[in-house]
Amino acid sequence: MRAAKATSGNLFANDPAFEVTAQTVSVLPPLPLAGPYDYLVPDGVSVAPGDFVEIPLGRQTQRGVVWGDAKGDVDPAKLREIFGVLPTPPMADVTRKFIDWVSAYTMAPQGAVLRMAMSVPDALEAPKPIFRFTLNPEFDAASLRMTPPRKRVLAFLADHPPMEQGDILRETGAGASVIKGLVEVGAVQRLMVTPPSPFEAPDLDIPRPDLSAEQNEAADALCARLDDGGFSCTLLDGVTGSGKTEVYFEPIRAALAQGKQVVVLLPEIALSAQWLQRFRDRFGVEPALWHSEVGQARRRDTWRAVADGSAKLVVGARSALFLPYHDLGLIVVDEEHEHAFKQEDGVMYHARDMAVTRAHLGNIPIVLASATPSLETLANVEAGRYQHVQLGSRHGVAVLPSVEIIDIRQDKPQRNRWITPTLKKRLAETFANGEQAMLFLNRRGYAPLTLCRACGHRFQCPNCTAWLVEHRAWGKLQCHHCGYQAKAPDACPSCGAEGKLAPCGPGVERLYEEAVETFPDIRVEVATSDNIMGPKAAAQLIDRVHNHEVDLLIGTQILAKGYHFPMLTLVGVVDADLGLAGGDLRAAERSYQLLTQVAGRAGRGDRPGTVMLQTADPANRVIKAIAAGDRDAFNEVELSQRMTHGMPPHGRLAALIISGKKESEVDEAAWRIGRVAPRGDGLMVLGPAPAPLSLLRGRYRRRFMIRADKSVKMQALIHDWLSKVKTPGSVRVQVDIDPYSFM
Repeated sequence: MRAAKATSGNLFANDPAFEVTAQTVSVLPPLPLAGPYDYLVPDGVSVAPGDFVEIPLGRQTQRGVVWGDAKGDVDPAKLREIFGVLPTPPMADVTRKFIDWVSAYTMAPQGAVLRMAMSVPDALEAPKPIFRFTLNPEFDAASLRMTPPRKRVLAFLADHPPMEQGDILRETGAGASVIKGLVEVGAVQRLMVTPPSPFEAPDLDIPRPDLSAEQNEAADALCARLDDGGFSCTLLDGVTGSGKTEVYFEPIRAALAQGKQVVVLLPEIALSAQWLQRFRDRFGVEPALWHSEVGQARRRDTWRAVADGSAKLVVGARSALFLPYHDLGLIVVDEEHEHAFKQEDGVMYHARDMAVTRAHLGNIPIVLASATPSLETLANVEAGRYQHVQLGSRHGVAVLPSVEIIDIRQDKPQRNRWITPTLKKRLAETFANGEQAMLFLNRRGYAPLTLCRACGHRFQCPNCTAWLVEHRAWGKLQCHHCGYQAKAPDACPSCGAEGKLAPCGPGVERLYEEAVETFPDIRVEVATSDNIMGPKAAAQLIDRVHNHEVDLLIGTQILAKGYHFPMLTLVGVVDADLGLAGGDLRAAERSYQLLTQVAGRAGRGDRPGTVMLQTADPANRVIKAIAAGDRDAFNEVELSQRMTHGMPPHGRLAALIISGKKESEVDEAAWRIGRVAPRGDGLMVLGPAPAPLSLLRGRYRRRFMIRADKSVKMQALIHDWLSKVKTPGSVRVQVDIDPYSFM
């Protein structure tokens, strides 16, 4: 531990362990600032890059990380002193390099990226000491004035090892003052002990489950990358149900056996429930969890355990990538194709791509796992930058489901109904056989739009360019972008007509209503992000399905991946066309991935599965590719079209989003930026134009889209462009490198 000079505000004073130095350093605070500031190191204080320190910043005390040598652009006489060094393991060099790289790539301030790595301020404090009490063997009990409580405490301690005060009080019924008095007279000793790590070490001796020859070959290939040392990126490409998780558990075990840390990134919090059970079965302990549902105290303990190396395996959402790993040896990105890995606000980054960078900087292997890999990943495999390991068949006796297309133009549902007669018949047969089914519709709520049949009024969010979604179960209308809610009215607010409000289109609640009316004797459950809000809720749902307390699951994309339900043999996709329309670059790719993942829930046990796609466009290439099970043909066409138009992965995209509270100011700023837009070969700038969501959370939005050849240095180009324009402080200009959402 190092100490600071005994001046006002210093954390540590008069510690002889400090070397006396005189220097200036740069310190980066976790604030949206362009870079670190220079500070003076007080006499008697020694700091090194990576140290967490307290500093004065303006009139406040702030925390930050020593980033390196001072920039030297400020007169040393004007520099302020560091207050002290915090009792936290220093941030590793590779983590600081990663933060610098992410900042440069995403064009986000360094301090904003650092804030993601310092997301738990309490973790920078020294952990509270733990005290235990035991008998003093040198004390003469005969000299002690004895009382019944004292007698009980002394007798208890004589038969037990050192115990914490709460345990002693609970077992003896004595009060805290009794123990205090015994300590004061010397009969009992108070011992300070180091708090144990909250995470047990994985049991690496548990026999692994039987793997198929194909799985063994894949696992050996991944472990070989670890043995070879150095950076490698491998795509673990396996059909749904092929056992990818059990395969990548083997390199995880190998990394843990080397004493290294491992991080596994999952796209959905709820997805971790069944994964965690598999991990417990394989390694006998719980890993460290990191996501928004983890409580603050647990986050603090986890952050510190990652920093000191006692947390060996972390499973979490994309933010887990920025934890201060002590000695990271392997990264796994499960469902690497998932859109959820892209952060759309604040620092706009894609966790999969940043994970590859983190592995490269740390000179360690990374595994990307998916049944439907992204085109970017497949392009990297084709170019030889990534290695490729394939699993072409399902594990055990399970086989891939058959896929049937239902043309809803011919096989029409009844009026105000959404399940076709063919699907209805197949559902009835499934229930009669004692099997389970799933209906998939990627729309939450009861209806996506409510309108008045008298005057045509449509209910729209006052803060966003979006319709309010009816949630009949809550009696509310809600915006799924900003969270605005309003009570569902009885009369039209525009014309006052009563009984004229009509829901338009189906959501999962409306589908639930139809299913219950059609099959009154079955048990139906809806699963969306509205009611499955964390691993605990997901685990409870899994138990109910496995215990066959549910006959029919109705859900959104939360059910599309990761789950293994052996008795689920039928999946019906109610609106397979949803998501295919519009100008989104990745609409076809994303729809193919989502529908393939949904289809993969069927027939994962010893009973064959069937997938039925209800569509008004059976000739669509996405629908045809899924029905034919021909992923390669779909990817080939999609990649060819991207190449023709110079789109990723054959070109580069970036977006500028100009937003503000006043529409006139936003338009003025967008016009000024547009006037000096760059031009040149291999470059196209589109805009400014109103974003599809031109009003979002009360802010008006305009967009520029930049398409460029891969040779163009996009960040330098945008930096030069924006440096030519000064925008008012009330207008925000955000840069999104490699955008995934076009809203």
